[in-house]
Amino acid sequence: MVVAVDAHGDAIRVEARCTPVGAACPDCAQWTKQVHSSYLRFPADLPTAGRRAQLALRVRRFFCTVPACSRRTFVEQVPGLTRRHGRVTERLRQAMSEIGLALAGRAGARLARVMGIATSRTTLLRRVMDLPDPTATQPRAVGVDDFALRRGHVYGTVVIDAETHQVLDLLPERDAATLAPWLAAHPAIEVICRDRASAYAEAADIAAPQALQVADRFHLWQNIAAAVEKTVADHRSCLRDLPPPSPEPEPAWETPAEAAPGQEAETDDPTGRFAERARAHHALVHDLLAQGMGLRRIARHLGWGRHTVQRYARAARWQDMVKGRKRQLPSKLDPFKPYLADRWAETDGNVTILDLHREISARGFRGHYTLVHSWIRRELPRQKGITPAPPPPSIRQVTGWLTRHPATLTEEEKLHRKAVLGRCPELASAAELTSSFAEMLTTLSGTRLPEWINEATDAELPGISSFATGLNNDLAAVTAGLTTDWNSGPVEGAVNRIKMLKRQMFGRAGFRLLRKRVLLA
Repeated sequence: MVVAVDAHGDAIRVEARCTPVGAACPDCAQWTKQVHSSYLRFPADLPTAGRRAQLALRVRRFFCTVPACSRRTFVEQVPGLTRRHGRVTERLRQAMSEIGLALAGRAGARLARVMGIATSRTTLLRRVMDLPDPTATQPRAVGVDDFALRRGHVYGTVVIDAETHQVLDLLPERDAATLAPWLAAHPAIEVICRDRASAYAEAADIAAPQALQVADRFHLWQNIAAAVEKTVADHRSCLRDLPPPSPEPEPAWETPAEAAPGQEAETDDPTGRFAERARAHHALVHDLLAQGMGLRRIARHLGWGRHTVQRYARAARWQDMVKGRKRQLPSKLDPFKPYLADRWAETDGNVTILDLHREISARGFRGHYTLVHSWIRRELPRQKGITPAPPPPSIRQVTGWLTRHPATLTEEEKLHRKAVLGRCPELASAAELTSSFAEMLTTLSGTRLPEWINEATDAELPGISSFATGLNNDLAAVTAGLTTDWNSGPVEGAVNRIKMLKRQMFGRAGFRLLRKRVLLA
């Protein structure tokens, strides 16, 4: 019961006392009315109306009348307000716990200070660690994946409920010895979504033999993309001297009418945010100059630097502020440019750039070959009648042409893909196998997987054939991944959330705090 409320300064003082006739012993639960004594408690509370709240609560100490009870006296508690040995109210404790879960230590302490809560980062972290873990459940389907505690060195395992997408637990390691006990403690598991890591497969075989293991389709596609890249790298000799693609003739377009003589400068005007800003600033500076203001006065009036105002004042047109010529910086190739030009003219362009680079290197040039190559291609005339061959496509480019959906390729990429496949029958076979695997993956027709494995093995393509052979070691899980709707997408989302929480804590927090925040936040 509230006895008095007094507001003075920046604080509100609330005096209250307990009104029940008796209290129950916390050990034996025996109700008693025998009062031993009373005293004042001052638990900290949340601010009220922007002011500090000072709570003066009078509580009583009771005798326990049960002779067999080990407790002789005890202090009454107010449910929802106080707890034994607590120096803050329950609602303040809950508020600090929520702040700690959302922002961790340092950021949480800054927010608490703004809210008028006097606390430290360590107190917030203690409040988080004091929270109980969520109630254990018996999930029917789970997803497991690893996450980095310290990238490249230490990894853990995250387990989620594949149906509700709720994180169930975080484990400090990613080996079978860590995951197997957790799976054994949850015998109701029927489905395990995982990647193709052997540790998770071993743990599932040992601790949950009754569960259906499902290999994730995303990881399967990553695996076959890496296999295709190996195949392309092994046949990169086919990528040299490709015939130029023959695009379809462009349709005839109507010749646009010539612009009027006065419109040329207007169409050449630069556009964009910087151009609009330059136009407005140039007009503003010249208007102030026309009013008789000096450069220093304009700079003070606009809050700009004097040199900035000076540049706008000296520019006759606003376009000059945007389309200024770049200043040519000195290059280590400058002393050798006359020699390169003479050698190029002597040979009429029939000399390789590599030979020229070697010649000037013998004369003291210490630059890279690409510097010589770019300058010669840009500045020196090419030999008449000879067009340099385009560079061959890279392994990564060809891999993208073979693994991407045809609808996402541009017309030029389609022509290059057609030229590559026509030149190399092995890559054409790799493209067919990749397309058929993608069809199985998107249509969930995993029953055709054994047939595809046989075709890929018989093709004897490095990368793809070894990938197909490796599928036999995990055939049941891969077939389930290409047949059922289960996948590890929700697990990847949980891993991304863990990364966000780790960055928020600047990598200073340990595994226990990270686990609390992932499970409770």
